[in-house]
Amino acid sequence: MRSAVATRRQFLAVGGVALAGAVLSRSVVSEIVKLPSALGFASPSGEGQGGGSSSPSPSPTLSPSPSPSLSPSPAPTPATVTIPVPVIQQSMVLDCETAALQQGLAYYGINVGQPQLFAQQNADVRLPAMGSNHSVLRWGNPYKNFVGYVNGSDWIPTGYGVYWPVILDLARNYGLPNAIGGEGFAPSAIYSALAAGQPVQVWVETRFARVALATWMAWDGTAVRYSYAEHSLTLTGVSPTQVRVNDVLDASQYWVSKSLFEANFADFNNMAVIFR
Repeated sequence: MRSAVATRRQFLAVGGVALAGAVLSRSVVSEIVKLPSALGFASPSGEGQGGGSSSPSPSPTLSPSPSPSLSPSPAPTPATVTIPVPVIQQSMVLDCETAALQQGLAYYGINVGQPQLFAQQNADVRLPAMGSNHSVLRWGNPYKNFVGYVNGSDWIPTGYGVYWPVILDLARNYGLPNAIGGEGFAPSAIYSALAAGQPVQVWVETRFARVALATWMAWDGTAVRYSYAEHSLTLTGVSPTQVRVNDVLDASQYWVSKSLFEANFADFNNMAVIFR
């Protein structure tokens, strides 16, 4: 994404914060405080309809072990660790996943552009089969390819994103053979990785909003858990009560409570890639 206007996964402030019809309460909004500057909210490209919550079929890599509040950086303590990961903005409307990967690679001195990384995700640009109530019945498999048009809309929808196996393969192919990824990560494993200086890419919801989840069936028969607010970003720090986020949506950096992070994390079956 080149700007925070008219692009993927954004909010509309209307007496609160609305995302594709899902309105965040004032108590949830109060948990988010942008660090470098005021948030630039724009109308959403749209995400977050449907019901159900069945898990996708790929087996987790690790054993399993959960809107928002951006708060100022906590006072330094021996238990607070920050990792100097570059903050990068996504250059394509729906490709937060590639930008989050780029941040993780850049921390290790591996500089690869988003277009190059995206080209190897073999986007499946077929349109979805839609059901009632704006639900997706059938679509591509984000465990194998980027689903949809990368500069499309995730609310219509004409585009979606990509999940951990594709990102992990790219991380390993570009110089991080020890990277690990999967679903079912315990939050404690994520915090331990951060404390050890290892950035972590996670799948959550935009600005940590909580919206409805549903499942579509991929063309190949894989069950895919999805949200119209699906988003990926890089965790770059941990304190006793918070995690620090490098958010590719608008190249911002902020802290969010562990409880809110864990709730979002669980929505996508605790999906992550640990860069190491």
